[in-house]
Amino acid sequence: MIRKNPTGHLPVIDQTAYIDQTAIICGKVIIEANVFVGPYAVIRADEVDENGEMQPIIIGENSNIQDGVVIHSKAGAQVTIGKNSSIAHRSIIHGPCVIGNHVFVGFNSVLFNCKVGDHSAVRHNAVVDGRDLPKSFYVPAMSYINARTDLSQYPPIDISISEFSESVVSTNIELVQGYKALQNEF
Repeated sequence: MIRKNPTGHLPVIDQTAYIDQTAIICGKVIIEANVFVGPYAVIRADEVDENGEMQPIIIGENSNIQDGVVIHSKAGAQVTIGKNSSIAHRSIIHGPCVIGNHVFVGFNSVLFNCKVGDHSAVRHNAVVDGRDLPKSFYVPAMSYINARTDLSQYPPIDISISEFSESVVSTNIELVQGYKALQNEF
């Protein structure tokens, strides 16, 4: 469902993107080329700051927002998902939040008030709250990272993780093309 927010903003969706009909895209949202938005995802840009303004939620080209993901923002803060990034099933991305290019966020992870550098991976059931992560950073499954976390204790990202992340992006680009072709049949 594509709908306006209370301030009248309507999503802007590239015609090459695929939005599942059960997904909800609301308000000041920009979805770029070849993006896949899966079933029951919610991307909602509807809160304003103290001046009545809001930044958009931007989903970069070739990225995928999988089943049940929620993307929202507190008081109109910025949320950006970079190019070629994957947000896996049931994750929550809550702004302010900036996720770089070629980033993988695993199942059930929660990211809030943070920036995640390009080519990073946040594995399943992890939380990143109030802490920016550098480029090519690896967050193991079930980790909890906050403003006081010593990032030096985390291992470097492994090439197999990067290869896995890229394969998820490729698979979802194929899904975009496949589902777009099916839409022409009905």
